[in-house]
Amino acid sequence: MRGATAEADEWTDDAPVSRHGGGRAGAWFAALLLAGVSTVVGCRIADTDGITPVPQLLAFLPWLLAPTAVALLFAAFTRWRLGLVWSLAVLAALAWYIEPYGKTSQPKGAPVAELRVLTSNVEFGQATDELIDAIREQRPDLVFVQECEYGCEEKLEQAFGKGNSKGDKGSYPYRQAVEGAGSDGSVILSRHPLKPAAGIPATMGMPGATADVNGHEIRLQLAHPMPPLPTELSTWREELSDLRDYAATNRTRPTLLAGDFNASQDHAAFRRILDAGFADAARLTGDARTPSWPARTAPPLGAQIDHVLVSRDFAANRARFLDLGNTDHRTLVVDLTLFKSP
Repeated sequence: MRGATAEADEWTDDAPVSRHGGGRAGAWFAALLLAGVSTVVGCRIADTDGITPVPQLLAFLPWLLAPTAVALLFAAFTRWRLGLVWSLAVLAALAWYIEPYGKTSQPKGAPVAELRVLTSNVEFGQATDELIDAIREQRPDLVFVQECEYGCEEKLEQAFGKGNSKGDKGSYPYRQAVEGAGSDGSVILSRHPLKPAAGIPATMGMPGATADVNGHEIRLQLAHPMPPLPTELSTWREELSDLRDYAATNRTRPTLLAGDFNASQDHAAFRRILDAGFADAARLTGDARTPSWPARTAPPLGAQIDHVLVSRDFAANRARFLDLGNTDHRTLVVDLTLFKSP
């Protein structure tokens, strides 16, 4: 009886302490892991992106299962009862929020057009040659290119520009661009006629246009807000908020927002864009958690920050992520169907 009592005493509901130094250290290690993960999960529950390092860690929310599982093991080994309960609660919260965000529904009306959309961040133009090959292979109708600096834009013009015959399926005679060096340049390429439209003023280029697809007007907006760097969080939030305002203004007509959003479904600022009346095409095809960045570790490890968002006039039929090389992003290609409301 005395031995059983001593063993039971090693389980504690209080602070992580133990009768042995190693156990005490293990319990404290578990507590530190749980405190860090709980801060991130708490911000997710509170629908806020918090301050550094929370926004950066939110992008990798599913991967926080690993440190939480480690904390659970340490709590078990050190017989810390409160730690066990805490770990299980955090695991349950993570499991809940790992589920894809947003509802899915089929548009009403008749299908009137099929579209293939490609979006690619070519990392300062370094992956332009690989992108050209991908465009020729995939034959998208609309192409959204981020970090397309002057050399990138010139190569795309040579490969697909007005010099090609309009009847050539390899031609993209219509484009709308914001010229810039480094990461500032962006371009929209189209097989279908484009009319200029006001883009969104931002640190990096975010051009807009209106496409005429078989007589149906579709608003196009390229997305490339600042990444959530510790010194640029306010800019990141403001530019995502501007995209949310654009979405709210255009939710009643066919609209596509595509690009590198530098945000995942676990960021509150990104969810507000979806809540304005849009759906993530990868979510509609069942690929909501497929990582697109960083390409070096994806798909085993990464976050989906490259998106094609669609208004409720569209259905998404297929999504795939391409590895181009020479860029830290994977390229996203989606097949869409436009419906006309009765």
